[in-house]
Parts: sequence; C-alpha cells; structure tokens
Amino acid sequence: MFVDSVDILLSSGKGGTGCVSFWTEKFVAYGGPDGGDGGKGGNVYFVVDNNTDTLSALRGRNHIRAENGQPGEGRKCYGRKGQSVDIIVPPGTQVVDALTDEVLYDLVEEGQRVLFLEGGKGGLGNSHFKSPSNQRPTYAQPGLPGVTKELRLEMKMIADVGLVGYPSVGKSTLISAISNARPKVAAYEFTTLTPNLGVVNVGDYDSFMMADIPGIIEGASDGRGLGHEFLKHIERTKTLLLLVDAANYREMKYQYETLLVELERYSEALAGRNFAVAITKCDSFPVEKVNELTEQFLEDINLKPNKILQKFKAKKEYTSYGFEEDFGVELPKNEPLFVLPISSVSHLNTESLRYSLKNFVVAVNSEQKED
Repeated sequence: MFVDSVDILLSSGKGGTGCVSFWTEKFVAYGGPDGGDGGKGGNVYFVVDNNTDTLSALRGRNHIRAENGQPGEGRKCYGRKGQSVDIIVPPGTQVVDALTDEVLYDLVEEGQRVLFLEGGKGGLGNSHFKSPSNQRPTYAQPGLPGVTKELRLEMKMIADVGLVGYPSVGKSTLISAISNARPKVAAYEFTTLTPNLGVVNVGDYDSFMMADIPGIIEGASDGRGLGHEFLKHIERTKTLLLLVDAANYREMKYQYETLLVELERYSEALAGRNFAVAITKCDSFPVEKVNELTEQFLEDINLKPNKILQKFKAKKEYTSYGFEEDFGVELPKNEPLFVLPISSVSHLNTESLRYSLKNFVVAVNSEQKED
C-alpha cells in the first residue's frame, strides 16, 4: 500500500534513577555510600533508506517510544542505557511539527542519520553526595524525563523528470515504455491512483529518474480529482514533461494551458520549473496529420520556431521542435524546451525523447550549479 503521509507520536526514553546503597562487607565497619548512577534514556533517530519507498511501515504505529534507562545498582554499578529507536524513512521525507506546521527536517540524502529526540539523563547515585559533613546520604537523583513530540511525516518523491498531464493521456504507458517501472495501464481515466518512479537508462552508464503522478484535471489545485493530493510529489523534480493528448476530446491548447494554470495555482515554484512538451498517441493519425497538429499547437500557444527553437533530431517524417542537440543555450522560462510528437505503443520518437530528456536534465543541473 502506498502511504505518503502519517501522523506519529515519538518519545525518547526516560533516564534511570540513581541508587541509594551502602557498602556492606565483613570486617568493613564503615563501607560508605556506593549507589550507582541510572542509565541514560534511549534516543530517537531518523534514518534515510533508499530501499524504502513509502511510509507504510509507520502506519498504525501511533506512539513509538525509545527504551527507558535502567536504575543504578549498589557497588557503584551504573544502570544500562536505554535502547535507541531508528525511524526508517524514504528519501524526500519532511518531518513537520503537527502543532505548528513547522518543517523541522527535510531528509533527502541516502544514509542520512539525524538525532531527533535525546533521551533523559540518568540520575546520580548517593555515592556522589557524600561529604565530610554528610557521610551517609540517603537520597539519589531521579532520572530526567524523555521528550515527546507530535509529528506529521510527509514524503515527496525525488526525481529528475516529472510527468504531468490529464488522466489517460499516456503517462503510465510512457514511463513503462522507457523506464523499468511497470505501473498499471488501462483504457480508462484515473488508472494511476498512486505515484510511480522509474529509472530511465540512457546508454550503458547514464540514467535519470522519472516520476508519474495521477492525472490532473481542472480544479486539481483546489482539491478536485487526485491531482492535489499527489502534486507534492513533483515539487522536488528538476524538470517537468507536460503530456498533451492528440486524440483527446479536449483541445491540445486547452490541455496545455490548464496544466500550466493548475501548476501555478498549486505552487509558484513548481510553475517556474523548466519543462518540455510531448504530444502523445500520435500513432492514431497519419504522418501528415501529426505534423499539421504539431504546427497548429505551436501556433496556438504563440511558440513559433526561431533561431533558438528549431527542428531537432527525431524521426525524419515527423516535425519536432526544440533546442540544439547540445542544449548549450540559456533555458527559457515558461516556454517549453522542446515539443515532440511521440507514441509509447509504437515507440515513435521514444528514443529521441529519452536522450532529449537526459540532455535537458544535464543542462538544468549545470544551470543550477552556476546559480
């Protein structure tokens, strides 16, 4: 089961109490106080594990406690330290204070281990309180209490490319065609109910991560459909690929503009991401019709080929537009980097798309480093 948000209560361990004890041994008349210290309470850690992809392991665990420290014993024996607890989370998890909505930690690095709650200190035994004026102390310190925190854990997927489009435009088919992901694919809307991640291999040594989320409809940013619940999973993506369905009853211009509006209404930062456009299901039309639809779409969105936006490598019979193959130019804002007609079923231009997206991701990474 895919779980991307859980409410949880965490508590570190209480420190053990100090011991009140006196040395008693044959032929030792005045052994004196020998009470040991209590053990420290267990800590609570967050650990980022790349092998974990949901928060389902934490679902139903309403209160997780670290072990309390053990009390001290006689003959200055210290109590055992309480066992710490590791909370295993996937990369991209945010730790949010449930009471104030403050983001406490943003856990994104594999292997990251963060001390979140420290256990209470153990109390001192009565051996610490002996003095010339108090040679028989009959008291010891109690252990300090642990810390309890009410949290909300939210997972946001980390990917290089995020797929955005209306329901049933071919997002799941595309990610299954060019990556190792195998999502459910069917001929009805909202087939995808949970996000999917796939690794797209480019050559023998290069790859990038692609994320597929449920379809976005009008009003998704206000909570309609499933888009609002899962739009957060593309907040961390570096680039976006907008999928526009050529065979849909909605006009391509309408699909394109609606997607941009919903992204902007949900998050200005997300709307500012660099993006490209893929026109899907082009196997439904002859070549001439696809070229005509592509040209009309470019005209409708006021994006005419110029010195920067020009034809680039794709199947010769289809008209495709984008930046030069090396992407060695400044990336545009609020304009697609390329517009490419594809078909995931017949694998039309899927190889061109794979390499273009890889170059796109590399260009965006280089631009971000320079900034």
